[in-house]
Amino acid sequence: MTDALLPLLSRNPADPADVLLRIPAPGAFAAVDTVERARAAQPGWLLAGAAARSAALGAVATAVEAAADELAGLAVREVGKPLSEARAEVARTAAIWRHYAQAPFAPTGSVHETSAGAGLLLTRRRPHGVAALITPWNFPFAIPTWKAAPALAVGNTVVLKPAPEATACARRLGEIVRQAVPEGVFTVLPGGATEGNALVSAADVVSFTGSTPVGQAVARAAAARGIPAQAEMGGLNAAVVLPDADIEQAAGHIAASIAGYAGQKCTATSRVIAVGAALEPLREALSEALRALPVGDPADPATVCGPLIHESARDRVLDACRGLAVLAGGTAPDGPGWYAAPTLVEKVSPEHRLLREEVFGPIASLLPADDVAHAVRITNSVPYGLVTSVHTADLNTVLHGLDLLDTGMIRVNAPSTGVDFHLPFGGSKGSSHGPREQGGAALEFYTSGRTYTLTPAGPAA
Repeated sequence: MTDALLPLLSRNPADPADVLLRIPAPGAFAAVDTVERARAAQPGWLLAGAAARSAALGAVATAVEAAADELAGLAVREVGKPLSEARAEVARTAAIWRHYAQAPFAPTGSVHETSAGAGLLLTRRRPHGVAALITPWNFPFAIPTWKAAPALAVGNTVVLKPAPEATACARRLGEIVRQAVPEGVFTVLPGGATEGNALVSAADVVSFTGSTPVGQAVARAAAARGIPAQAEMGGLNAAVVLPDADIEQAAGHIAASIAGYAGQKCTATSRVIAVGAALEPLREALSEALRALPVGDPADPATVCGPLIHESARDRVLDACRGLAVLAGGTAPDGPGWYAAPTLVEKVSPEHRLLREEVFGPIASLLPADDVAHAVRITNSVPYGLVTSVHTADLNTVLHGLDLLDTGMIRVNAPSTGVDFHLPFGGSKGSSHGPREQGGAALEFYTSGRTYTLTPAGPAA
């Protein structure tokens, strides 16, 4: 069987017998052909003007809102997202499209005086051409949107290759977007590594979200071609709790960040660092909070922790806690679906995989720290640097004592999960490569700067 004929399979992780779709992968040649069709459509999309692009993005936002219940239900079924989170993601998706619908009217450059003589100097940002978007399954509507909306707003065309596990969600989003834009402007390309590699080899700019090894490979391939690339990858995020924190509030925030959507977020908390006297009360409060979180059917509005995306993902969580002191969880409920109870462990050696690798499940390690400086060293000791949550009543500690945290985002007295789409998103070290996503940073990423020198023509001969 050739690669082009290998089927793409999407199952319901809460009921693996429920198969949403089984389709053939299109193959590398089809991927390149898709890019060429998008490239042919790009000049017309740009020249249609700011008003046309703004209206199209606004129409997508309206259509997403109209289909909100359907889209949320699809996310529940295909990727096991708890219903409350699925509804929130769909609302956020519509808000992102509406936010970027104003971007086509934003300034694209500036005017400067020449250093000497008559004339003007201009700077102007122009689209790259075809944007290749390679996205994961955990936010099947929001992540494709926060990549595609700014790319389209500034005049690029888009080819979206979703993770196979989220193919149905991506195809439905594609149907909505294509109703608002000309043919070839937005295309969903299903597939796996074969199609992803071909897409990176043909597009003009690449944005990737997924695992660190694949993201690094995408960045290398893009660098070899000399095209812009950004890669948002893994996280091994810490929650730092100081003795003066509201322990009950901190425990609630951290439990939600560990177990929400079964820990399947790059911003999930996987290390809990208790400073000094915070350790004992936090151990008890966090263990209790995790045990109290509803685990089960993602279609139930009360569920916080639903299934993991694959059986192997569930098994990784259970394997990771073997031989450790388990304070909560460490078990898999009986019945169909790939579930794991929210888990907290302690007495974890620095060499343990939980402190070196992203397990991507509802599991975290409780770690003691002597003081703030020690907590900072522990936080920075991993290969990732995406987000840190800090729980304290002392603003001076946040502004000064934690200034050495090597993470791209710091959230104070709040869960590590949750981002504001109008601000830049990204991390350091193995978490991110290239420019930031979201906000105004996205508009810059999907354009290249040009400098124009305008001088008066000389007298006619």
